[in-house]
Amino acid sequence: MSTKHSILVVDDEDGLRTLISSELTRIGYGVETANDGDVAIAHLRRTPFDVAILDIKMPKVDGIEVLKFIHCNCPATKAIMLTGFADLSYAMECKRYGAVDFIGKPFSFQDLLSTIEMTLKDETK
Repeated sequence: MSTKHSILVVDDEDGLRTLISSELTRIGYGVETANDGDVAIAHLRRTPFDVAILDIKMPKVDGIEVLKFIHCNCPATKAIMLTGFADLSYAMECKRYGAVDFIGKPFSFQDLLSTIEMTLKDETK
């Protein structure tokens, strides 16, 4: 990877967030994490990210609210949504606010990585 892209990983599940973060860091991405939407929005206010990986269902501020913040305030940040609740209405709302993909849990890390790489590749076109 020639350019160190920045990724924000937002998930209230500590184990999954840590796993995604450590694997992406190992590969060479710059990674920040947040365990809820409030923390994610605080990160987004002070740091530009190339990609945000957002869990939809979180206590307090959910991933869709973070996606709406990105849509209005960080248009260069591409969002990939994660959810354990594959629901067409969630997918439609996420697309409406600019999410580039919607991945159901459980998922393989390789599938997530492929989605990230495709998202970044599309960004450079």
